[in-house]
Amino acid sequence: MENCTGFQWDEGNIDKNWIKHKVLNIECEQVFFNTPVFILEDTKHSGDENRWYLLGKTDFDRHLFIVYTIRDNLIRVISARDMSKKEKEIYNEQN
Repeated sequence: MENCTGFQWDEGNIDKNWIKHKVLNIECEQVFFNTPVFILEDTKHSGDENRWYLLGKTDFDRHLFIVYTIRDNLIRVISARDMSKKEKEIYNEQN
């Protein structure tokens, strides 16, 4: 991820997370820059491209679960939502 230069928001995913989960794109971006952040490879859903999932928090302490991939050195968020109770427990235990 250290080679990434930004985020990719195309017409296919620009509003999806807001419509489905009320998560703004700027919130997704914030999580990548805040600590702590926990990233694991999503081997179950990695097909043609590698996917990862991330547990982290926004600037306003909203805890998010994000699935993403990297294309052409850009982070492409596939899905973002609030962490489940179990995910938040894992995040807090690791913190």
